[in-house]
Amino acid sequence: MQWDSVSEFFAMGGYAVYVWGSYAVTAAAIALEVWLLARRARTPGGAPGPRAAKDLPR
Repeated sequence: MQWDSVSEFFAMGGYAVYVWGSYAVTAAAIALEVWLLARRARTPGGAPGPRAAKDLPR
C-alpha cells in the first residue's frame, strides 16, 4: 500500500481506529506486564529465588 501524505498514512485507509487502537492496547499490555514484574521483584517473597535441596518436595 502506498500513501501520498502523512495524513493518509495515519488514516490507514479508514482503518486507523483498529490499527492504532491495537498498537495502543499492545503497548499498554507490555507496559503493564513490565510494571507488574518489577513490582513483584521488589516485594519480599514476590520473586522466587533459588531453592535449597532440603526445601524440595520428596
